Amino acid sequence: MGTFLKPFQQRTFWQLASLMALLLVLSGCGINKIPTYDERVTAAWSQVENQYQRRADLIPNLVETVKGYAAQEKETLTAVMEARSKATSIQVDESILNNPKKLQQFQQAQGELSSALSRLMAVSERYPDLKSNQNFLALQSQLEGTENRIAVARRDFIKAVERYNTELRTFPGKIWHSILYSDLEPRANFEATTENADQPPAVDF
Repeated sequence: MGTFLKPFQQRTFWQLASLMALLLVLSGCGINKIPTYDERVTAAWSQVENQYQRRADLIPNLVETVKGYAAQEKETLTAVMEARSKATSIQVDESILNNPKKLQQFQQAQGELSSALSRLMAVSERYPDLKSNQNFLALQSQLEGTENRIAVARRDFIKAVERYNTELRTFPGKIWHSILYSDLEPRANFEATTENADQPPAVDF
């Protein structure tokens, strides 16, 4: 090597080689894990949002269908639409992930909507013609599938947040966090507020 390169060129070559070797060592020590896990949290949250929005989109048609057979159940129908309005009024951009209070409010609003839907389903039991309506049956299937997707999306989000937060608090992630990623904070997570909250609710029509 010394035969073909001048001293200055040799120093430059070895400096570049050392830098490349250092980068390889660092990449093997988890230097990229924190931003990678952070991106996974964001992606998982997007799925949670998508599934809750899918449920919200189904509700107006469900309420209108029930109203056609059980208009006298005005109080229950109104409660569902009010709970839907409250749940969809909460801003759910990425900033909510850094705000445990806002995430708790979001979770509570979605829980109230689930409760209102459960009451609506109980009402439907009193109307055999409604239960045999094809549009109602189709909405039943879609709502049941959505509740299952919500449960899966929440589970994946919880796991992603746990992995990210753990990386910030353990070695060597704790070191990389203090040196390179100090602007990234631990993420807020869902909390189980009822027994078996990690299980999808039964949608029994």
